[in-house]
Amino acid sequence: MSLGARPLTRFVRYIPRTALAVAAALALTSCGSGDDDKKTDSTKAAAKPGAESGAFPVTVEHKYGSTEIEKEPKKVVTLGLSDQDAVLALGVKPVGAVDWFKEDPYGKWPWTKELWGDTKPQIVGERDEYNVEKIAALKPDLIVAQYSGMKKEQYDTLSKIAKVVAQPKGHDDYAAPWQTMTTQIGKALGKEAEAKKKIADIDARFKAVRDKHPEFAKQTLTVADSFEAGKYSAFTKTDPKSIFFSELGFQLKPEIDKLAKPGWNVAELSAEKLDVLDVDRLVWVTSSTEANDRIKAEPFYKKLKVSQDKRDLFVPYQDPDVGAAFSFNTVLSIPYAIDEIEPLLTAIK
Repeated sequence: MSLGARPLTRFVRYIPRTALAVAAALALTSCGSGDDDKKTDSTKAAAKPGAESGAFPVTVEHKYGSTEIEKEPKKVVTLGLSDQDAVLALGVKPVGAVDWFKEDPYGKWPWTKELWGDTKPQIVGERDEYNVEKIAALKPDLIVAQYSGMKKEQYDTLSKIAKVVAQPKGHDDYAAPWQTMTTQIGKALGKEAEAKKKIADIDARFKAVRDKHPEFAKQTLTVADSFEAGKYSAFTKTDPKSIFFSELGFQLKPEIDKLAKPGWNVAELSAEKLDVLDVDRLVWVTSSTEANDRIKAEPFYKKLKVSQDKRDLFVPYQDPDVGAAFSFNTVLSIPYAIDEIEPLLTAIK
């Protein structure tokens, strides 16, 4: 039995509120950059074992009410697309998780590979389609669904198996800040203080980049992609990719949000409408060199000043996994994304 089937693109190109939105090693505790920073990256440090003293019982509020967790969870299933990162960062290996990129991601991503080690989770679904039998067979103590589109029916069904912490209240599905989702997960695991410390480390890392590059604050930036000829997407301010670049200091373009359909995380554009992408910095996140060549060959795109001035940047989702890192935009993937993207951005004059 599975719950919640929804048609979705491989890299999650858009996210209706009723469906899905796409997609960081722990942060540096210092505000510097470069090789010395990488050596002090707190991602490599093991999380403290066990819950914090006096953490339980704890009540976590969420979209569908509140969940009381009486004791420290030992077996955790994550159903949000990137929830496993925060759980891993806090020293817990989920026994079950959902698939997103469909390429053995739990042994792949450089920011989580070491933390998983030889222990891999059971795949219990794909995006918002959950296999209830597989989840039940794992006998979890806790089910986490933060970066998800979990429905009330799914929540009710899964609550019969274990404690469930659904997506944060007060936010559209797939639109809660990574800080909020990390805090929720930390609270549910009895490690709220540790989670907040890791968030502060990441915030310091972003601030270090902003302080180093004050010019970013004077520039508009848009993240876009194109999965097929003649169709283009520009990501709104609620998408993790846009959030990542805004935290680096860039200004986002409000017009993108106005052009997007209600509840979607992208504005879909025809070639004739590509003028909306004429910003100071344009970041294309793509799945192949063929896609890059196709975009660059588009006559309407060639007319844009950002293209003519070579202020555009083409970043792959994978190999290297830069696009995936800022699509996940988690407490584990963000430092990796910053290390990879900062030199690319500063190379553009």
